[in-house]
Amino acid sequence: METKIIQPSRRGRPPKIERTNADTRALLINTGLAVLTEKGFSATGIDLILKSAQVPKGSFYHYFKSKNDFGLALIDAYDSYFQAKLKRHLTNSAISPLERVVLFANDAKQGMAKYTFKRGCLIGNLNQELSHLDDAMIARIKQAYTHWQQLVEQCLIEAKEQKQIAKSTDCKMLAEFFWIGWEGAVMRSKLDKSSEPLTLYTAQFLRLIL
Repeated sequence: METKIIQPSRRGRPPKIERTNADTRALLINTGLAVLTEKGFSATGIDLILKSAQVPKGSFYHYFKSKNDFGLALIDAYDSYFQAKLKRHLTNSAISPLERVVLFANDAKQGMAKYTFKRGCLIGNLNQELSHLDDAMIARIKQAYTHWQQLVEQCLIEAKEQKQIAKSTDCKMLAEFFWIGWEGAVMRSKLDKSSEPLTLYTAQFLRLIL
């Protein structure tokens, strides 16, 4: 939907922009995702997100009861986005199961390089701030990991059925192991500003299971 300025901006106050309620809520979530994949949840004030989104502060509490409520909405949005990315690669029956894992990893490397390794995984970032999160957010983070692990597990089950990996392989355990290591590789890539940790981790994971 095209937006139009209905009042000139004034110093210290974001311009008023005509949007629907759904537009404004989605804008706040998308801005929050962009900011929090770079910065920590506890260290990021709502004011920074509002300024980036050009939304008045009073509007925020119309859509979210608190910062933690906003955090839950961010986790929901990121989980949905990331599940769609995983499904695009890991359920692609046109290619072999283990090749799907490689393609997912390559996609992730390209995504991190696009933002010069400043952005990582929102869930992984939040996982480092558990002492600042409430029980509802922690439970939702665990749920997101469960969703992602199930998708990797199903891909590995298909690899077993196609005899790419041993019949005795514990696919559920390996799927959990994959995400434990993957999140560490993402953080190391941010630190090194290089995709090499993701490349190394993917190669070693595949070597382990073959």
